[in-house]
Amino acid sequence: MLEASGHPLKKGLIEFLRRPKRELIVNFPVQMDDGSIRMFTGYRVHHNAVRGPTKGGIRYHPDVTLEEVRALAMWMTWKCALVNIPYGGAKGGVAVDPAKLSPRELERLTRRYATEISLLMHPGGDVPAPDVGTNPQIMAWIMDTYSMHTGFTQPAVVTGKPLEIGGTLGRVEATGRGVMMVVAEALKLHKIPMEQATIAIQGFGNVGSYAALTAYQMGARVVAVSDVHGGIYNPEGLDIPRLMEHVRQHRTVRGFPEAEPITNMELLALKVDVLIPAALENQITAENAPNVQARILAEGANGPTTPEADEILIEKGVFIVPDILCNAGGVVASYFEWVQDLQSFFWTEEEINSRMERILRRAFYEVLAKEEELRRYGLKPGDYRTAAQALAIWRVAQATLIRGIYP
Repeated sequence: MLEASGHPLKKGLIEFLRRPKRELIVNFPVQMDDGSIRMFTGYRVHHNAVRGPTKGGIRYHPDVTLEEVRALAMWMTWKCALVNIPYGGAKGGVAVDPAKLSPRELERLTRRYATEISLLMHPGGDVPAPDVGTNPQIMAWIMDTYSMHTGFTQPAVVTGKPLEIGGTLGRVEATGRGVMMVVAEALKLHKIPMEQATIAIQGFGNVGSYAALTAYQMGARVVAVSDVHGGIYNPEGLDIPRLMEHVRQHRTVRGFPEAEPITNMELLALKVDVLIPAALENQITAENAPNVQARILAEGANGPTTPEADEILIEKGVFIVPDILCNAGGVVASYFEWVQDLQSFFWTEEEINSRMERILRRAFYEVLAKEEELRRYGLKPGDYRTAAQALAIWRVAQATLIRGIYP
C-alpha cells in the first residue's frame, strides 16, 4: 500500500522496520520475605529509535513473553509516529503475578529489574512507563534506582510517576480523555451534536471510566458500561460521577441504582452513536460484528477488533477509529511529562489538555486525508486502520532515509 501510494520503500527497508533494534532478556534473583531466593525473567525490547528515544510501558504479568513484548514495542513505534511525537517504540515486562508479592518483595523485584535493564534506560535513550500490573509507585522505585546509580536525581528516565517527584497533571485521565477528544471529532464528521450523542463503553477501568466521565462532562449520554462482572444500561443516561463513586465502594458497576443489568454481548450490540471497547483485545469478532449497531467504533483498548470483524464492520459502514490513534492520549501525556521533567518547568492541567487535544485532532484529520489518498490506489473506503498504519510506517521510513544508513 505504501508503494501504491507513490512512496516506494527502498529495498530492505521493510525488513529493517519489521525487526526490533535490540532485545534484552534478564534472569535475576529476588530475596523473598521468608528469606528464600526466587528467580524471575524480565525483558526490555527497543523496536525502533530513528525518530527519538524509545518509549513504552513495563508490565508485570505471569504470561509476559518475549514475543508479546516484541509485538507491543512495534505497536508503540507506530503509535508515536502516528501522533507525530519524537519517540520510537519500546516495551518491557517481568513474568510475575504482582498480586502474589508483598509490597517489600515487589519493591525488591522492581529495583533489581530496573538495575538489570538500566544499561538500556536513559532520559535521552529509553523512557519506560506504567502498563498492566505496574503503577506510579513502581515508576517511582525505578526512577530512584536509576538515580542512585547515576548519583543525581533523574526524573525524566520514566513517566507515569507521582506528582511529588516529577509526574504530570492529567496523566491518570489522559488515555480516556484522549479517547473522547478523538470521538468528538468523529461526531462532528458525522454531524452528530455531542449533546445528542449516545455512548456505550465496554470496560470501566482507567481508560473506560475516564472516557465515560469526559463524555458526561461534554454533555453526551453514556447509556451503558460494563466490567468483568457484567454491565448496566439506562437509555436516559448514567450519572457517571455517582457511578464512579459506586465502583470505588463496591469494585464493580453491577448493582448501580437507576440502571438495569446488561450482558457484555448485549452492550456490544446496542444501537448507539458511539461504541468504545476499552477492555481486552479481540472483543469484537466475526461472530458478533454483524450485531454491532454503533455508527462509530472508537478503540479505547489495544486490538479489541479482529481483522475478520474489521472487514464486516467496514462493509456495514461503521466508522472505526483505530487504537493507535484513539488511545494515544496516554503516550502524548507521557511525552508531556518527559518534556516537563527535562526542562524542570511544569504546565497547568489546562495547558496539558489543550496541547493534547491539538495533537490528537491533527492526527485524526491526517488519518482521514491518508485514507482519501490511498483510496486512489485500491484501499477499501473506510479502512482507517490501514491508513493510520501506512501514515505511521511512512513517517518512520522517511526519517530512516533522511538520517541515512550508518556507516
